[in-house]
Amino acid sequence: MNSSAEKASRKWAYGVFGRSRAAMVTAAAVLLLLGMPTVPAFAAKAFRAAPWADLFRDASPRPRPRATVRRAAVPLPKPRPAEAPFTEPGQPAAKEPQTSRQNGKPSEQAAPAPPPTPPPSACRLALTDAIAIAPSIPDIRGANGCGGEDLVRLEAIVLPDKRQVSVKPAAILRCPMATALADWIRNDIAPLAASLGSTVSNLDNFNSYECRGRNRIVGAILSEHGRANAVDVRALKLANGRSISLTDRTVPRELRETVLHSVCARFSTVLGPGSDWYHEDHIHLDLMERRNNYRICQWDVWDPLPQKAPLLPAERPDEAPPREVAAKPDDAKSDAKSDAKSDAKPVAAKPGAEKANAKKPEAAAPPRQEKPAKKKRRQNRRS
Repeated sequence: MNSSAEKASRKWAYGVFGRSRAAMVTAAAVLLLLGMPTVPAFAAKAFRAAPWADLFRDASPRPRPRATVRRAAVPLPKPRPAEAPFTEPGQPAAKEPQTSRQNGKPSEQAAPAPPPTPPPSACRLALTDAIAIAPSIPDIRGANGCGGEDLVRLEAIVLPDKRQVSVKPAAILRCPMATALADWIRNDIAPLAASLGSTVSNLDNFNSYECRGRNRIVGAILSEHGRANAVDVRALKLANGRSISLTDRTVPRELRETVLHSVCARFSTVLGPGSDWYHEDHIHLDLMERRNNYRICQWDVWDPLPQKAPLLPAERPDEAPPREVAAKPDDAKSDAKSDAKSDAKPVAAKPGAEKANAKKPEAAAPPRQEKPAKKKRRQNRRS
C-alpha cells in the first residue's frame, strides 16, 4: 500500500513541477518580448542591452574582420613619343641600345673601363728623351714565365753632344736594362770612338727579347732574353764607316780588351768567345740578379791571326828535275855505302885467306837495268 501511495505522490509532484516549469518558461518569453527595443535600426547599436541578454547570446566566437591591404596604383606606360620609329604590325620591333639615365639624361651603355694604368716607375721617369729614345710599351705576359713589366722599346741612344746612336733593330728591354745599355754607350763607347778619331753611330743588336730557354735548348731554364733582361751585341759602327766587331780577331787586341773591362764593370753577366760555342760571334749582356751579387765575366780575347797562314806547300822550282826520272832515295843510300867502303883502309888479312879468295872466282855484279820512263810505258800500253 505504501509503495502505491508513494508512486501516486511522485506523479503528482512531477506534474506540478512540470507545469510550474512550463509556466516559468512562458513567463520568461513574455518578459523577453516586452523588453525588445522599438527604436529604429540605426539607433539599435546605441541602445543598452537588457541585463538578461547575456543569457541568450551565442557563445561561438565571431570571425574578426580582415585588415584591408592598401595596394599601390599600378603605373601605366608613358605615351609613345612622336619621333619614335614606326614598325608595321607583322614585323618585330628593332632592339634599341640599352640606355641608362645619369643626372636625368639618357646615355648609351658605356664600354667596360680599362684597368687603371700604374704610375710610371722611377726608372721610367729618369730615362728621358735626353738620354734615349725609348717609348714605353704594355707589359708582356707570355707562357712559361716569359715577359715582364716596365718595358720600353729602345730605338736610339742620345749622346751628350745630342747625337743619336741607332739601335738596329730596336730592342725590347726592361727599363733598368735599357738604362744600363744607354749609360755604357754614352760613358764608355763614345770616348773610345773619339780616341779612334770618329763617333759611334750604330749598335748592332743581335737579339733582345725572345721567349725561349737558355741557348735555345728545348726544356732548358728560361733565358734572361725571355725576361727582356738581356741583349746580344755583335758590332759597333762608327760614323766614318768603320765597323768594330767585338769578336773579330783582326780588331786590335787592346781595343777589344778595353770593351771587355767596360762591360764586365756594368753588367752582371758577360758571355763571349771562350764561354761556350753559342757565343763565338757575339757578346751576351744581362742584369741577372744572383745571390751575394755574384757576377759572371767569361770572354777570352784571342790574339790576332797572322796575316798569311802557311796552309799550302811551297811551289816546285822550275830547275828541279822531272819527278819521273828522279833517283830514288834507296839508290842514293846504296851508292853512298859503296863509296864509304872503297875509301876505308885495308885491313891485314889472315894467312890462308888470300888462297881462299883466289880459289873463289869473283862474282860479277849483275848489270843494272834502268826502268823506262812512265810516259814511254804508258805509250806502250796504249799501243
